[in-house]
Amino acid sequence: MRKENSTNAINEQFLFQVCELNSAIAMIGGRWKSQIVYSISQGSNRFHLLKRQLPNISEQVLGRQLKELETHAIIIKKEIPETVPVGIEYVLTNKGYDLVPILEHLCDWGKNYAEGKEISVCSM
Repeated sequence: MRKENSTNAINEQFLFQVCELNSAIAMIGGRWKSQIVYSISQGSNRFHLLKRQLPNISEQVLGRQLKELETHAIIIKKEIPETVPVGIEYVLTNKGYDLVPILEHLCDWGKNYAEGKEISVCSM
């Protein structure tokens, strides 16, 4: 937990105030969040399905990333009452659904400009 008056916290607050993009990146930043959101949008909406879809993520990290996405109201946890014990599925909120096409565009951008690819410079 970071102190509210630490340099990092003060800098973060400043960046969030000057540009909403910084806040958006903070919500979806991290190694796994975008892939988790995309996997949920494609139907992998239970913990074990996400773990199968993303075999290199540890269960601890997956749980933490899901909790952070829930905190930012990108996903919600929903009980599946007809299962014993009661199962949990993750569902995208409207905010989460709005994020999916943005992630797809970022993915396309990454395919075009990924590290190691030649980038042409426009002359104006």
